[in-house]
Amino acid sequence: MAKFNYVAMDSSGKETKGVLEVSSQSEALNRLKEMGFLPTKVTEVAPPKSDTKGGKAAGDAAAGKGKKKGAGQINIKIPGFGGKVKAKVLCTFTRQLATLVEAGLPLLRGLRVLEKQERNPVLKKILSDLSLSIEGGSTFSEGLAQHPKVFNRLFVNMVKAGELGGVLEVVLKRLAEFMEKAEKIKGKVVAAMFYPIAVMVVAVGIVALLMIVVVPKFKMIFADLLGGDAGMPEFTLFVLKISETLKDNTVIFPDWFFGGMPFPGQVVWGIAIFVICFKVAIKTKLGLWYFDKFKLHMPALGPVISKVAIARFTRTLGTLVQSGVPILQALNIVRETAGNVVVAKAVLDIHESVKEGETITAPLEKSGVFPPMVVSMVDVGEQTGALPEMLLKISDNYDEEVDNAVSAMTSLLEPIMIVFLAVVVGSIVIAMFLPLIKLMETLGGDAGGGGGD
Repeated sequence: MAKFNYVAMDSSGKETKGVLEVSSQSEALNRLKEMGFLPTKVTEVAPPKSDTKGGKAAGDAAAGKGKKKGAGQINIKIPGFGGKVKAKVLCTFTRQLATLVEAGLPLLRGLRVLEKQERNPVLKKILSDLSLSIEGGSTFSEGLAQHPKVFNRLFVNMVKAGELGGVLEVVLKRLAEFMEKAEKIKGKVVAAMFYPIAVMVVAVGIVALLMIVVVPKFKMIFADLLGGDAGMPEFTLFVLKISETLKDNTVIFPDWFFGGMPFPGQVVWGIAIFVICFKVAIKTKLGLWYFDKFKLHMPALGPVISKVAIARFTRTLGTLVQSGVPILQALNIVRETAGNVVVAKAVLDIHESVKEGETITAPLEKSGVFPPMVVSMVDVGEQTGALPEMLLKISDNYDEEVDNAVSAMTSLLEPIMIVFLAVVVGSIVIAMFLPLIKLMETLGGDAGGGGGD
């Protein structure tokens, strides 16, 4: 009899670990299934090494067998052949599998068909493993649970609910729709923010180039023509001072360092230290809490982030409950996939309320994250017994609001950036022209005085 370490989830969605003493891995999976657990990882415990000759020979034989199999002793990660699968690829796979199963094709055959045509090497290998797992007697959800990096708990639990209810094709279709809508919202937000961010990066680069490289050269020219700083206009001196500060503290050009090659100055080091401190701060629970809370209430972007969080919460919970996942288990999954600790804390309060036999509405209102309209619609959904449908209606409404908010924000950012750039660049140009105007006035005055003589 061999020993197997296992990691599994119970009916409430909590993770549990333990050791089973059985003859094979398939027997361990069957035993866990009988115990009511959903296994996510089952690995054999390596036998202890023996100092005897017989034990050494057995160990050598086992080592040779391990080398022959290449059983994970050395894990080499090659780009494109390890890690996660892109959401777009996974979405396409789910939609295609739902279509095949809905058309009456057996699940195993559908997986084999998709495996043959799949170009992504990671997903292709996973589909092969899923087929072998199903052939070995495991369920589809059990096979998916063996690949947590690709198939999250939402995916696994919805498939499990579909298997238990005999509506796998319906659940797969809902999953595909859910993933497609999530990717659509994400794509719209990224596309809308790409242009402003790109413009700001280019603008900052141009202004930095002007202030660090171009403006200091004008300073030398003006100093020679006007006889030092005393003859320059105040506004020009102000801009030159900023330029000098940026040049001396951003990039330093020492003559002894490889012929004047630049290296970072105080401004660059200050930005680097700030970024590092910020990264460390949001790794802590308190820091992450305040940062996520700030994101929900920050100017301009806050309403968009809040609407995205609400749409994600309602769509995920509605899809899970509609697919037959128990409400407590569904809330646990939603909490883990919330993407914001403030929303996750609100979901945890809802879970505890439902666990005590109370309604969802009270903790939902108490959290302060969800607006009154959402609370009222959830309350109506609970009272009428149509909570999943109401949650999905809320998510559809907020998806549309996110689109409108992103469009409005983009429309507002464009004129703001144009005015900002015009003011900054215009100020630099004016500052450089003021000494020239003063110089021409001086030369004109001298010429007039000479003519009078």
